[in-house]
Amino acid sequence: MIKLITESFKQSLMITEFVFVMMILVDYINVLTRGKMNKAVRGGLFRQYIVASFLGSTPGCLGAFMNVSFYVHGLLSFGAIVGGMIATSGDEAFVMLTLFPGKALLLFVILFLMGIALAWVADKIALILKINPCQECQLSVWHMEEGYKYFDREAIWAHFRKLSLARFLLLLLLVIFLYGIASGNIGAPTWDWERITFLVLLSIAVFIVTTAPEHYLEEHIWTHIAKKHLWRIFLWSFFAILFLDLAFKYFSLQAFVQKHMLWVLLIASLVAVIPESGPHLIFVVMFANRLIPFSVLLASSIVQDGHGMLPLVSYTVRDSVLIKLFNLVFGLIIGAILYFIGL
Repeated sequence: MIKLITESFKQSLMITEFVFVMMILVDYINVLTRGKMNKAVRGGLFRQYIVASFLGSTPGCLGAFMNVSFYVHGLLSFGAIVGGMIATSGDEAFVMLTLFPGKALLLFVILFLMGIALAWVADKIALILKINPCQECQLSVWHMEEGYKYFDREAIWAHFRKLSLARFLLLLLLVIFLYGIASGNIGAPTWDWERITFLVLLSIAVFIVTTAPEHYLEEHIWTHIAKKHLWRIFLWSFFAILFLDLAFKYFSLQAFVQKHMLWVLLIASLVAVIPESGPHLIFVVMFANRLIPFSVLLASSIVQDGHGMLPLVSYTVRDSVLIKLFNLVFGLIIGAILYFIGL
């Protein structure tokens, strides 16, 4: 039992570390390029479908948040926001890249293409049902920090002359992760591409935390990523992995799942309706352990969008419910079709 807990702890720590670093990288790139995004969205419906699906298919929830921002500003149609949420995998995307990178990339491409196609379908259905996009919503536009030189040497030295608690804790955490990966205590026990990749990504994260302005560090990395996401990702990963390890050892989980796969498909899709990163992880881990087929994972991924939907709920409950209903129907239909043809 102690060994199972220890192994689950190490695996979940590796997953949390990778997710944390990737969230920092995606957020940082998003901040540096944010000013160009509005121009990319403006255009016809097909461009909206492509942009919304592309943003949704990027790992994490930032793409979904941007889609919500564009939607409430009237830059996306109802179908485009549906397609964007179909393409969104939330923070679980980082976990999938850790557990099965090749299949995860294939899944993201499929979700991207489905997001475009189903956005068109959703707009046609919305036209028939006379569903109009949210009209009353107003969402403040994100802006970059004015007047800050991101790679200025004097500004970087100033960070260390007056080191904030948040920067100190983040650097300490990243250094601990670096040591754990380099020593083999976390992740791959031998020097391979996985260990080298993790070390490179961690080094980039250290650079970002070292050079980032104080406001960005406090608001984005510390408050939003570290305090809000990190512990949830770790706990969900730990208990999902431990649950499956215990089920393998003490119960006939594989036999049960194989006999009731359609129920598993339905449950996975319904769980994915929850607007939260975490519950979907149980099915990600089940797929990684070859307990469920690709069709179940795809159906769940179509329906779930991490917590990307949460900002929209505060502006329009009606649209949020409609989007989730569209995605649930699409997910169940596509998942069932692929399951019956053996995928």
